[in-house]
Amino acid sequence: MSCVSGTIRKWLLRFVRDIYVLLEFCLAGMLISAAYFILLYFTISILFISASSDTGRGLMTTKALQAGELVISLPEKCLLTTGTVLRSCLGEYITKWKPPVSPLIALCTFLIAEKHAGAKSLWKPYLDVLPKTYTCPVCLEQDVVSLLPEPLRKKAQEQRTMIHELYMSSKAFFSSLQPLFAENTETIFNYSALEWAWCTVNTRTVHMKHSQRECFSLEPDVYALAPYLDLLNHSPNVQVKAAFNEQTRSYEIRTDSQCKKYEEVFICYGPHDNQRLLLEYGFVAIDNPHSSVYVSSDTLLRYFPPLDKQRNAKLSILKNHDFLENLTFGWDGPSWRLLTALKLLNLGEDEFTCWKRTLLGDVISATNEEQTLDVTEKICLFLIEETQHVLFQISQLKRDKENLKNHLALIEALRLEDLKILQKSAEILCNSKMATP
Repeated sequence: MSCVSGTIRKWLLRFVRDIYVLLEFCLAGMLISAAYFILLYFTISILFISASSDTGRGLMTTKALQAGELVISLPEKCLLTTGTVLRSCLGEYITKWKPPVSPLIALCTFLIAEKHAGAKSLWKPYLDVLPKTYTCPVCLEQDVVSLLPEPLRKKAQEQRTMIHELYMSSKAFFSSLQPLFAENTETIFNYSALEWAWCTVNTRTVHMKHSQRECFSLEPDVYALAPYLDLLNHSPNVQVKAAFNEQTRSYEIRTDSQCKKYEEVFICYGPHDNQRLLLEYGFVAIDNPHSSVYVSSDTLLRYFPPLDKQRNAKLSILKNHDFLENLTFGWDGPSWRLLTALKLLNLGEDEFTCWKRTLLGDVISATNEEQTLDVTEKICLFLIEETQHVLFQISQLKRDKENLKNHLALIEALRLEDLKILQKSAEILCNSKMATP
């Protein structure tokens, strides 16, 4: 009874705090009608802010939720979109600028400008709850990035290059905003500020398609930042329906599963593996059923006979048919794509003419099947050894570099999940070889 009472007391305190945040939004002028207040009040009466050692800040339900029930409904006027940006003081500068800026840059510019405005910003209540820093690979130090699996490390570098190019190509536009600021725009719209804004948009926006505007480039305008709604954490084990409701003019989320009273409410960002979650959102999900360990083309070719006369032809076939990417080990063992690529690489000289059948999944010969399993097992064991080595490096760095401890713990969680997948795959491969006559 005392436990329940304690839960209720905590709920009341958090509920009051949530209403206070809502009132701040209203007083700041974001909501201009009682209807919007009522809609948000209804939402907050169901969900309140909670904290968990596993997921951090999230939203907990005050009532049992049934499948198909509305979880949250956020009015259009509470969404931060390019429309919001154009209605601000930035609007006239964006509409005049040539060549047109992208919707992404428009949102990033607005976030940087509003953050710089501080207490004067109408969006201060929302900006105050946004992360000050992010844990996406683009924000990590090189010592930490070097510990990522090779395919993820490559994507992180591509992302970092893209943000740098975005910054360099936007500097002239940022300079054009000087009349709006007393300070030099170079100090306001610096690289770190853009990186923060880009991560905010990339990790927290919901998909919402907007009509094409002439003042923007042709890149799709599909972003909407959703205050309060973006406190919902991800779980790979739930399903939800999320979309903008044209009738109610609100962004709505409905659950496809039940949720008990006083439990945290989760949504699913998509069936993403942990490498994708870390790259795009800056976290990993433990025991993620969608997790995979990727095999790079360099690792693949490590076990490919260098003197094979058909080497170049085989590589060309794999490349042309997109079989050098997305080769993985999962909880159920090596993927079909990985096994198919290895079967083709292990075709004998007299079997090479059967390469089309190989790509279709046909069994070419018992020898080919046996060699493929052998090579797959070797790759799996190599990746296990490599992962264990990286985990040892992480344990050393955690002792030596206290300032990187949290970031290292994130990479450690990813690598430990990888190790479990690889060990499970090794067991499956061992059993498969024993079952082969």
